[in-house]
Amino acid sequence: MKLIIWLLALFAAAVAVTLAAKYATGHASIVMPPYQLELSLEHFIIGVVAAFFVFYILVRLILGIFGYSQHYRHKKTDTTLLSGLKSYFEGNYAKAQKNAATALKLTDSPIITAISAVIAARSAHELDDTKARDQYIDTALRKAPAEKSLSLMAKADFLLSEGNHQEALETLHGLYANGGLQPSSALQLELKAQQQANNWDAVLELANILAKRQSTNQALVKKLKHDAQLENIKRKGTDLHTLNHYWQSLAPLEKMDSKVAAAATRAYIALGSCSTAHQIIEQNVPVTWDNELIELYAECLDYHVNRQIECAEVWLKSHPNNAQLLLTLGKLCTHCELWGKAQNYLEASLSVEPGQKAHFALAQLNEKLGKHELAMDHYNKGLELTLKQLS
Repeated sequence: MKLIIWLLALFAAAVAVTLAAKYATGHASIVMPPYQLELSLEHFIIGVVAAFFVFYILVRLILGIFGYSQHYRHKKTDTTLLSGLKSYFEGNYAKAQKNAATALKLTDSPIITAISAVIAARSAHELDDTKARDQYIDTALRKAPAEKSLSLMAKADFLLSEGNHQEALETLHGLYANGGLQPSSALQLELKAQQQANNWDAVLELANILAKRQSTNQALVKKLKHDAQLENIKRKGTDLHTLNHYWQSLAPLEKMDSKVAAAATRAYIALGSCSTAHQIIEQNVPVTWDNELIELYAECLDYHVNRQIECAEVWLKSHPNNAQLLLTLGKLCTHCELWGKAQNYLEASLSVEPGQKAHFALAQLNEKLGKHELAMDHYNKGLELTLKQLS
């Protein structure tokens, strides 16, 4: 539409100039040594208008050809890049690398440069071509520095896959240098690096940050936090003061997690702090009824065993058919030499659920009572159940 308006305007101007030239006198002389051309003013004006018109058409034609060429190039770049992405997600990494590399050569857009280079690099990584992979990343960082986050995250991912967590952390810290809110994917890479470095405090810190973001897989973050807490307890369980400090730093709900509580109980038992171990169990069992915690209640026995028996018998009123609780009571009574009660609890445990641990506990009890044949019978039954579980 604009072109038509321009043409009409030019024709109108030409007509106006031609009409005006009829009433004008004189001539024009064009000198180009050794040539000289003389024209009437009317012919000169018409010639100038015609020359301008031809020049305008040529310029428009050249710009049109150039614009078409640019459009074709952009379209080819987009098509090639999309083909590379499709091949990458289909697992055809050789084709993906080839197409992404072609798009990288064609494009002059920083974003497409970064995307093409990273797809080519990731494809080369899958093909175990580390040299080409690193060259693509270097190209992306050089040609598209404004889009370095995509390249640096890919580089960190490659380093982590090779177990180079320290270099990966340094790469990510280079990404953080600009400040601002970091992408969740970058934080997840750092979390993975901290896991490889066994830096569980940093894992927990990152997991807490990710937990506040809607784009994060909350179930995965919860598992990461849970695993980090278990590892932290193992790591800090070599010193009572350090373990106490860490355990007290946990939120009440975190302490009520049965696996975390069991890990802490084992750590306290290993350090000989029976009272703290029993306290953790007594706070958790009425809520979780976790059999692992109930079993640990018969470990690390000290002068509080009578109180433990009273506490366990209170629990038994709520769960009279809990085989593990009956077994624990049998062990506690055996420790206090309450032979009759111990035998009753152990036999009750076997009646609810036959288990090798109850048979071995009854065997040890009968040995103390001098009933060797009965003890041997329980040893044999316990061994049979053990072998059955292993087969």
